[in-house]
Amino acid sequence: MSSYLHEALRRLVSFNTVSAYSDIAAIEYVGAQLAAHGFKTASQSVEIAGVAQSNLVAWIGPPRADGLIISGHIDTVPFEGQPGWTREALRVEDAGDKFYGRGTSDMKGFLAACLDAAAQLEPRRLKRPLVFVFTADEEVGCLGAEKVGPALRSILGQTPTPRIAWIGEPTSWQVSHAHKSIVLFDVMVRGRGGHSGAPAAGVNAIAVMGKVIEAIGRIQERLRSHPRQEYISIFPDAPYDVLNFGTVRGGLAANMIAEECALRISYRTMPDSDPMDLYREIERAVRAIDPRDYASDANRAEIEMTPPLTMPPLNSPRGTPLERALFDATGARDSGGVLFGTDGGWFAKSEIDSLICGPGDLDQAHQPDEYIRRDAFERTTPIILKVIERMCC
Repeated sequence: MSSYLHEALRRLVSFNTVSAYSDIAAIEYVGAQLAAHGFKTASQSVEIAGVAQSNLVAWIGPPRADGLIISGHIDTVPFEGQPGWTREALRVEDAGDKFYGRGTSDMKGFLAACLDAAAQLEPRRLKRPLVFVFTADEEVGCLGAEKVGPALRSILGQTPTPRIAWIGEPTSWQVSHAHKSIVLFDVMVRGRGGHSGAPAAGVNAIAVMGKVIEAIGRIQERLRSHPRQEYISIFPDAPYDVLNFGTVRGGLAANMIAEECALRISYRTMPDSDPMDLYREIERAVRAIDPRDYASDANRAEIEMTPPLTMPPLNSPRGTPLERALFDATGARDSGGVLFGTDGGWFAKSEIDSLICGPGDLDQAHQPDEYIRRDAFERTTPIILKVIERMCC
């Protein structure tokens, strides 16, 4: 087993690439490693939420059509303040059958294997181009992919942009071709504050928000009761649009009328749906709410929905050469859907079809004491090389 593989994992985990921080140092390390193995590299500088970030594109092989993109994100979710950690998040700990550390499963283990595969690759055997695309800020809306997808043509120059991508998200080596859209927005209720001893003089924003939750909950109940038959095999856990009340905050003290209340909502819609349809339905339901609270008929609250943040869905064609290559390399026998969003939704906007398959386990993603299983991790480089052999040689 390559010592370089383990060293690459150690180095990648040591970079604090939580989405709120810059990933530039980590991207520079990855770019230097790939350049040393003969890849052309280009960094795309982007500023996201006021933070300087970078996407990396690296390519090798003849400038012909029908190449392959292998992709992953370098950012991670936060670990500071997350209960349950008993290990150092930014240090790989070898526990025999597991490697612990933030991002080992999601998805720096896969990225380390990409570097290891690049080191073992024989470029002269390539008949079609191989392109690595490593992105920033996937965990907060796939924002790096949104930027880099449309830019690939200009970045790659004479090399045609491959129309198929393999994204190594944690799937325990199962293959997936689909995921739902993700839409996130806030509902704000602004009432009228005052002393709790005279509730009729104000409008309690929390009370009105309760009506909002009830109205949206009825929509959620209807969605759950009408599963989509054509998606039962792809999304067996939830073959319908799903909705979640994420956070709610409001009020200052028990003896004060709550003047404001904010609710954050996310939902996920089927790949063949317009993600905005459900937002518009919720908007109509919210407009129909009586904005008075239960203490008085005299005053009304204001209810506002913020513009949605939308991540597009994915529904790639079945039976592609990449699907067959992944089945052969991993032993998987079928393709389904994943419950999370990926960069593949934005790649689809640039006419790139993606399949999702990687060594990490989803039940480890975003968890304290995150780990990747040694056997799954150490299979990754041979699997990548086998897929490259099928797709590019």
